[in-house]
Amino acid sequence: MKSPEHARFTSGETDPVWIHKVPYDSMPRFSKLDRDLETDVCVIGAGISGISTAYELVTRGLNVVLIESREVLSGESGRTSGHLASDLDDGYPEIAKKHGDKGARLAAESHQWALNRVGELSKQHGIECEYRQLPGYDFSQYPKGTKEHADDIRTIIEEGRKAKEVGLEAEYKEGFKLRGWDGAIDQSDAVIYANQATFHPTKYLVGLLEFLKQQPNFSCYTNTRCMDVSEKGVEILGMGHKDVYVKTIDGHTIKCADAVEATMIPLQKLSVIAQEEYFRTYCIAARVPKGSIEDCLFYDSAEIYKYVRLTACDEKSDYLVVGGGDHKVGQDDTLAPFKELEEWTLARFPQVQSIDYKWSGQVNEPVDFMAFIGLNQGMKHVYIITGDSGNGLTHGVLAGKIIADDISGENNPWSEVYDPKRVASMLKSLPSIISHDLQINAQYKRFLQSDITDIEDLVPGDGGVLNTKTSSPLAVYKDEGGRVHKFSALCPHLKGVVCWNKAEKSWDCPVHGSRFSRDGVQLCGPAKGGLGPADEGGEESQKQAIEG
Repeated sequence: MKSPEHARFTSGETDPVWIHKVPYDSMPRFSKLDRDLETDVCVIGAGISGISTAYELVTRGLNVVLIESREVLSGESGRTSGHLASDLDDGYPEIAKKHGDKGARLAAESHQWALNRVGELSKQHGIECEYRQLPGYDFSQYPKGTKEHADDIRTIIEEGRKAKEVGLEAEYKEGFKLRGWDGAIDQSDAVIYANQATFHPTKYLVGLLEFLKQQPNFSCYTNTRCMDVSEKGVEILGMGHKDVYVKTIDGHTIKCADAVEATMIPLQKLSVIAQEEYFRTYCIAARVPKGSIEDCLFYDSAEIYKYVRLTACDEKSDYLVVGGGDHKVGQDDTLAPFKELEEWTLARFPQVQSIDYKWSGQVNEPVDFMAFIGLNQGMKHVYIITGDSGNGLTHGVLAGKIIADDISGENNPWSEVYDPKRVASMLKSLPSIISHDLQINAQYKRFLQSDITDIEDLVPGDGGVLNTKTSSPLAVYKDEGGRVHKFSALCPHLKGVVCWNKAEKSWDCPVHGSRFSRDGVQLCGPAKGGLGPADEGGEESQKQAIEG
């Protein structure tokens, strides 16, 4: 069992493979904000979106303050699979249906720019982050000769054709042969996407932070939780200006001309939050002999698809990173996906020596497949970055350019397809929005349900929700020493009843994806604070829960 301090460094009980090369104690450390500040831009969130945005702004000469509620890279950027792809998860035929051919081309162009940008900055700043461009193979999940395989291949070919039409290099090839994939029983035919990439995400982001630390117009504060972002002043028809005020949980204020919420999910009640769905996603890292498997990206055609890549382990071994098993937050078994990934991997790669890492992360799926990057709805100087749609790394990098261009007064053609205020694609997505809303409303039935009937039934290290019938539901956790910890089970955001995540030993809200450590500390928004005490004792008690 990890100590409560572990939640400062990552958003789960498990650890990702990236700490094999970059352990938590080697990452840059910054002090906590202890005073009011003024700056040009305040960026909230020190993951790939926030760091990329800060970089693009700082290198244009703007003064930037970056704040993070815990430590840098403690959110989802440190728990990814490390793919950099312009071959987007949702597929260009589906993207074109929502955004037209122009929108699909803009999406392809922007993501290709993003993966190239990582390579460019790695070289420019001498960041050794294992960056390399590789082909990506999109293949059928079914054995060749079956009807399912034939149907799959038709879909894969159509996706490749559309990808080529919008500007990517894609080619269908039958009977491909790759080193080390001989045991892959589904290996046969694939569309091959050129110029995809991979890297070590934390090595790259630590490298950018080390550069930023040397810049006089940059400062960063960690363990500094944002509680409110507001605009004040008058701005009409280009006259006047609204200043932005970022308030922290400790009562300090950062006054700025513009603010960027790079928080994965905006810290607000609804608007774009209701246009996204929230998923848990899973990865394992299997040790294999170095050089025994072709260095490439590989993904199958399953609805909940598997994706594969390599990262360095040591002089004798590589790690085969395999991901998949996605399901909606708080709505499925959180241990079963690891078992499924292990079985899938061992059935196809007999050279696997051991499974050394297992971890999970979180992704947001916009109903129209494109992230929300730009000015927040109803705001003039507050920007948001959310809705990674399974491509959070490239979305984070391209978001930095879109927002820096806008703040600098430069036109960016990509901003149209990512605009948080877009209407046309949302109208085309109304059936999905309605279905999502119905599913969300169904989660409130948990107010009357229990995971456990008696606290005594909990084994050490486990948790569950107890409906007392006489008061609000309780989130109950029994630590390894047998001590019982009780919190309100109501998410501070919109009072959804949280669920116990056995894999990550966290409390996850199935309504809008907020997450909390086993001790009630907020790990992921849109909730702004931690779980309240068992008596729902108000703001001061929530503050104490956050601060431990």
